[in-house]
Amino acid sequence: MATVIVHATVTLDGFLADADGGVDWMFGRPSAPEDDTVVERVTSRIGAIVGGANRTQTIDDGEIPYGGMLRVPVFLMTHHPHEPIERDGITYTFVVDDIAEAVERASQAAGDGWVSLLGGSISRQCLRLGLVDELHLDVAPVLLGDGISLFAGLGQRIELERLETSAFASEAHLRYRVLR
Repeated sequence: MATVIVHATVTLDGFLADADGGVDWMFGRPSAPEDDTVVERVTSRIGAIVGGANRTQTIDDGEIPYGGMLRVPVFLMTHHPHEPIERDGITYTFVVDDIAEAVERASQAAGDGWVSLLGGSISRQCLRLGLVDELHLDVAPVLLGDGISLFAGLGQRIELERLETSAFASEAHLRYRVLR
């Protein structure tokens, strides 16, 4: 059975991107081989991805989850039907307005692997519906003060159990189980 995870790099104040969607703050920081090992351990278990597809972040526009380095099925939420797209060995399936269906389809595709949820809106919707098993956060040592938040607007309390924490060069890596 697949494990559904929120996997994100965030700022210390909880932002995925600056107000314009920029993520330049993610780059140019010192890292250690151990940081790469943590990320590789997560990405090696991912068997499918669920994300959002909107006017500015579609496959046609070149916004590829994980930069295309993961060759796993991708399920993209959309408001308009679209035929699947096959590109560079990755199948992008569009699911109209039913996040639970997208997660179910991704879970079937992932088998015993992990389903990675990408983006704040997708993550919050899945948390509200009780579809998330774990949070995997890589926290960068920067405060943006404003931007696109991972959890703002969640609208409910969710208890977590710490599974793992580590910190090496500059990032902290946090892993939590969602308690039900």
